This record gives sequence, C-alpha cells and structure tokens, in this order.
Amino acid sequence: MTEQAQPQWMEGFAPKPAQWTPGMPSPNPKGRPKGIVDKRMKVSRALEDDAPAIARVVIDAALEGDLQACSLVLSRVAPALRSESRTVAFDFDPAAPVSAQVEQVLAAIASGAVPADVGKQIIDAIGTLSAVRASEELEARLAALEARQV
Repeated sequence: MTEQAQPQWMEGFAPKPAQWTPGMPSPNPKGRPKGIVDKRMKVSRALEDDAPAIARVVIDAALEGDLQACSLVLSRVAPALRSESRTVAFDFDPAAPVSAQVEQVLAAIASGAVPADVGKQIIDAIGTLSAVRASEELEARLAALEARQV
C-alpha cells in the first residue's frame, strides 16, 4: 500500500479527545456566561404574551365540545385523585404465623373494618416482613453452621 502524504496545512495537527474525561482540563474554564438565554427560555418568553389568548382558545374549544381540549383543561383544574390511606384498627396478632396474619387481614376486609386496597398494602407488608425474617433466619443458621465447622 502506498502511504498518503499529509497536506501542508495538517502538519503538526493532533486531534483533540472526543469527550471530556476526569482529570482533563475543562473545555470551558470560565463556565457558562451569565445572561445567556437558552432555547427553552426563548420559547417561554415568546409564549408569555400569548398565553392568555391560547388558554382562551383552548377553553372555548372545550366549551364547544372538543374532548381533547376538555381533557387538557380539566387536567389543569382538577388533577387526578390519588387514593389516600387511612388508619385502620382491627384484631391483629403480629406474633402469629404469616398465614394466620394474612387470614386476620382478610377477615378484617370481609367484615368491612379494612378497605380492600389498604388490606392489600398490609398483606404486601406482611409478605415483605416474612421475606426479611426468612433471610435473617437463614443467615443465623448459616453462621451457626460456620461456627460449628471451625
């Protein structure tokens, strides 16, 4: 293969690394200049003056029956409701086996003392606690076996 000669204007050229890496000098040592307006700010400022007119158009469209406009307006006026957990009281024995605890929660749901969504959260918490207890028990048994072998 023949070697191509570099043009004269490329003599002494060394390409810069593609990205900044730790330990390397900053490509912008002075940082971002103050007062620079980015694209988002330019768009926001441009819309500031027209925002009331745009809102009026969307509201008018909603009043005329445009379902997308209705959805947009309602999402701003009345956001989606989140379920709120409330404190519940029912017979519960935390020392009972896990299956008995779940049965107690199910009985409370069936009797109406606990809402179904709160009951599900309690049962999930019982399951998580059960998994933690199982891993603690396994760890203790493993430590006992290792202590025996030493």
